[in-house]
Amino acid sequence: ADVVIMLHPDYQYTPTLIPAMASMVTSGLYPCVLASRILGGGALRGGMPWWKYVSNRLLTLTENILLGAKLSEYHTGYRAFARNLLEKLPLEKNSDDFVFDNQMLAQIIWLGHPIGEITCPAKYMPEASSINFQRSVRYGLGCLKVGIEFVIARWRGEGSIFPRLTHAA
Repeated sequence: ADVVIMLHPDYQYTPTLIPAMASMVTSGLYPCVLASRILGGGALRGGMPWWKYVSNRLLTLTENILLGAKLSEYHTGYRAFARNLLEKLPLEKNSDDFVFDNQMLAQIIWLGHPIGEITCPAKYMPEASSINFQRSVRYGLGCLKVGIEFVIARWRGEGSIFPRLTHAA
């Protein structure tokens, strides 16, 4: 497959966006596309708990500053990737926990690839799986660690999950 779609199985996201996301990747527009709950206000309308929304916004702002990017959110469970992009990422160096997804985005930015976004409605319901508050805090701290490691890697030219660049990024 030339496109890989990641869709969390918690019923928060509609799969009807898969063709649009895949098209953005296969057309060469973006090697990575995120379905954003934030664009268009879908998160709060869909019932995202206020503490998750505020945490998402603050964490995203901090990550945008640390990574030098302008994404509406880093924490969506709905993504599309070009296979050739995934093959370039040192995924084996990443965590086996929730922060893995965040590390992938940081690596994509590190390698200089653009990330596209598409608005996505989301729904939150009791039967949908979701990480609890304690795991959310651990995830948030892990994301901050990734951002700080990114800044340090920029100073050093490489980092634990960020390979030395052989070209100007």
